[in-house]
Formats: sequence, structure tokens, C-alpha cells
Amino acid sequence: VCVCLLFLGLCGHAQKPRQVGRVAAPVFQSMPVPDTVFARMRGRSYPEGCPVKRSELRYLRVSHCDLAGNTRVGELVCNVKIARELLTIFKQLFEMRYPIASLRLIDDFNADDEQSMQANNSSCFCYRKVKGHGKLSAHARGMAVDLNPLYNPYCRRLKGGKTVVQPANARRYCDRIQDFPCKITSEDVACRLFKAHGFKWGGDWKSVKDYQHFEK
Repeated sequence: VCVCLLFLGLCGHAQKPRQVGRVAAPVFQSMPVPDTVFARMRGRSYPEGCPVKRSELRYLRVSHCDLAGNTRVGELVCNVKIARELLTIFKQLFEMRYPIASLRLIDDFNADDEQSMQANNSSCFCYRKVKGHGKLSAHARGMAVDLNPLYNPYCRRLKGGKTVVQPANARRYCDRIQDFPCKITSEDVACRLFKAHGFKWGGDWKSVKDYQHFEK
């Protein structure tokens, strides 16, 4: 009860979520990536020559509350190693009415991370390298989730004083002193849940801050 009250105080969404259309019971499913989904991924989040085996990935469908309190069914692709944990986390977030603006495959944005983040879309698998580095992102293995990225951007201050912000339209949200909805802090319910399941939070990093990012 205390955790729920804390969450409602932080995010300001105390209303009961409204059903969109004829949404029946909440959906929390994990399955091998269907052919129709894989067709969407090929050449996008799953490029030619991708070393990650399709069998190592799982397709998840999960109910979530959007920012208006409406009930939606979102989708994501993740590594099989964290599929069960993600179902548990998203189920708990849904039960606590935690707002998630959008939960769509990044392929709907042509696997363009910047476009997906600017649309405040939460996502998981995308075979790509870390921007500015040669190493692969944890997203390339399906072992990372970005949550409400517009309000929780990647912020890196360079030596010359310039700050790199991703997505580019989220610069004002790098100021974590101000109060705004869906801000992920160490006390946020989502942050606590991910950490309880062994995920690392980008907001704890020293050289950069990636407030949207949870990885294993």
C-alpha cells in the first residue's frame, strides 16, 4: 500500500484506468517470435547478418496504462533470459497503474532509436551499437529496456561544457531537480521493480546519465 501511495504521489495518476475499445482481461504473454513479427523486424531491428539467433528472442504482449489512464496492449521483443522477469515487472506496473506512454516495436519507427525516443516509445530489442562507441548496446542482445524515454533522456556532458541529449527534444528533462510526470528516480516504482529483478539503472551511472535505461 505504501509503495502504491508513493507512486501515485510521484506520477499524479490516481484515476482508475479506462478501457480502450473492448479490451478484456489484461494480457501478459511471452512466445517465440512469430513469423509475422519477424517479417517486421528483418532489415530493421534485426539487420542482415545479425548474430543473435531468433530462437534467443521472445515476443511479449503486455497490458499497460497510457498517460491518460487508458488501458493498452503493448508489444516488445526481448532476450529469452529476461522474458519471464519482464512479464512480472510489467504486470506489477499495470496493477499499480504506472503510466507508459507507448510500448511498440522499434521497427514501427524503422528501427531509428531517435525517432522512437522522440515519440516517447518504450522499447527493448534493437541490434545496434552504442552511439559514439564501437561496442554493442545491451539492446542488441535484447537485455535492456528504455522506459518513457522522452521524460527520461540520455544526458552526457562533454569536456567543453556541451551536453549531448537523446532524444534531442528532451533537453529540458535533463534537469532532474524540476518536477514533472513520469520522471524516473531511484525512488520511482519502476526503478525499484527493475532493480529488484537485478537490472542496472542508467541513472546510477557516473560519466553519463541514461534515466530511461534498465539493463542486465
